[in-house]
Amino acid sequence: MQIETNQDRLWSTLMELGKLGETDKGGCNRVEFTVLNKEARDRFCSWARDAGCQIVIDGFGNIRARRQGKNPDAPTVMCGSHLDTQPTGGKFDGVYGVLGGLEAIRALNDAGAETEATIEVVVWTNEEGYIFQPMMGSAVWTGMIPLKEALEMRDEKVDFKICEGLERMGYAGTAPLMEREKVACYLELHIEQGPVLENADEWIGVVDSTQGQHWYDLQLNGTEAHAGPTPMALRKDALMGMSRIALEVDRIARDNMPACGTVGFVEVFPNSRNTIPGRVKFTADLRHPDPEKLAAMDREFRIIANDIAVDMSLKLSLNEFTFIKPLQFNQPLADAIEQAVIATEKPYRRMFTGAGHDACNIARFLPTAMIFIPCRDGISHNESEWAESDHCKSGADVLANTLMAAANGRVKYE
Repeated sequence: MQIETNQDRLWSTLMELGKLGETDKGGCNRVEFTVLNKEARDRFCSWARDAGCQIVIDGFGNIRARRQGKNPDAPTVMCGSHLDTQPTGGKFDGVYGVLGGLEAIRALNDAGAETEATIEVVVWTNEEGYIFQPMMGSAVWTGMIPLKEALEMRDEKVDFKICEGLERMGYAGTAPLMEREKVACYLELHIEQGPVLENADEWIGVVDSTQGQHWYDLQLNGTEAHAGPTPMALRKDALMGMSRIALEVDRIARDNMPACGTVGFVEVFPNSRNTIPGRVKFTADLRHPDPEKLAAMDREFRIIANDIAVDMSLKLSLNEFTFIKPLQFNQPLADAIEQAVIATEKPYRRMFTGAGHDACNIARFLPTAMIFIPCRDGISHNESEWAESDHCKSGADVLANTLMAAANGRVKYE
């Protein structure tokens, strides 16, 4: 049996939820712990109950909508994403994975399809991390962040702790965090947030791995001096040192494609038109899906940054803020996704994810894989973010059939 989702119904739910926090430019501002995100959560729970699901809310506010399987002892098959957005976000990032999961359950109901295992659609709390930290719900669920520690967290942008934010929304749940041993696998449906699929005119990405990431905090100290009388040969210009390092970040990434390299934050002191900059704080970000190449990029970057500082008589401080290892998702689960794609006869590719997702946390503990669809111009975290309705349906079709295969024991995980 092949499950086919209802394109109009899926699109209608996406557009209806997109009205909650809709911006003047057509995007969404639905930051976690706000009234608008509470309304989105409430709407999802109502739709899921109408689809016959039981709603479970755990101690960190993660929502689990359960479609009961025939065998209560069979490990649960999970899918999901998030409903919160960036302040200038779009209508698809996160929410498509949640509503695609809901549509999969609705389509299974329409087809009268029973499964051995229970299927759950999960809404993870505070994935975007505009306040507090990103991907928190899955980090707490997997034990990467202790629940008590997470609930007591504060953020300078707001005047409340996370536990208080959950209480304000009415989602300070009492259910225990579900034991990972009772879960068979996790699937996440998402827009690509990049241009690869669209540029290749492909409809589906079978995501079987992640990029690794090195995030660095750097500071260069030189000497402030008058911009007029100080000869070029005698300057200790921290901004020029930063500029040379930034160019090397770009070069290293281009020499190691499909790597990415970014300098995203710069703070210049004293930031005066008539003064040579004496101190610059900045960040660097290097990413690659191959662990050996990422390690080589890291070594090269550290050597070059130090050489530039010495050459320009600057003092360099380089600290690694975050290191995330490249991850291989579960290949049999990715193969099951691929088989579901082949049945749709849509063009596709195997690929890695360049962005972080809850799936990246969960993959450290459970068989995990992702499904991507194209987004217009590869733009996301932006009010112009957009996905086409037929692509949304195809992704949901693939999710529904992969969920059914997994929930009926047809995926043999390594």
